[in-house]
Amino acid sequence: MTVRIAMWSGPRNISTAMMRSFENRPDCAVVDEPFYAAYLARTGLDHPMRDEVLASQSTDWRVVADGLTGDAPGGRPVFYQKQMTHHMLPDFGLDWSGTCVNAFLIRDPAAVLASYVQKRAEVTLEDIGVARQRELFEREADRLGHAPVVVEGADVLADPRGTLSDLCAALGILFRSEMLAWPAGRRDSDGVWAPAWYSAVEASTGFAAPEKREPQVLDDHLRRLADQARPHYEALARHKIEVD
Repeated sequence: MTVRIAMWSGPRNISTAMMRSFENRPDCAVVDEPFYAAYLARTGLDHPMRDEVLASQSTDWRVVADGLTGDAPGGRPVFYQKQMTHHMLPDFGLDWSGTCVNAFLIRDPAAVLASYVQKRAEVTLEDIGVARQRELFEREADRLGHAPVVVEGADVLADPRGTLSDLCAALGILFRSEMLAWPAGRRDSDGVWAPAWYSAVEASTGFAAPEKREPQVLDDHLRRLADQARPHYEALARHKIEVD
């Protein structure tokens, strides 16, 4: 039996490091942002390496969804799906997600925005996916009858073993110590867009300790976006895993 894990995150979280962590398990296969090309094709947005992304994946969300409901690549028992919430446009169907354990990776929106604008100068509330993340969370909560799994990226960085142990228990799989460290470098499973976004994770060999920073200083536009995003983030944060 395949355990499919759809981990829903916005951009500029530790989503790629989490994918590395799960991929380092010998029982797990991963897929990287499978709806990215479909999202770009539908929206017409100009993202880094847009043409390469469109050529690398199906632009039909139905084809993508079919590939997420089958066996994991290589027949492995755990299938980790790194999903970006903003890629799941309102007219993309979600019935396929019922075959997955849906989990939600969150980060403070001010930190997301401060990081995002280092890679792409223009940003909207939709670009960081936090409102859509809340919609997906509430849809899944309605389906289950209780809150789905929520994990805070900063908590993983602060206590990788403890947080990942509790996360795995909530996902219905055993924690494996291989999740705590991985070889540096690129992976065949990485999206074709890796050169534009993944430089830090390619140099990593594990979860970096959280940086001690002053509060994020944002310009007026970004501060307004952070204020608009915060209620959505806090709605999920109320249900996040708390490590004993």
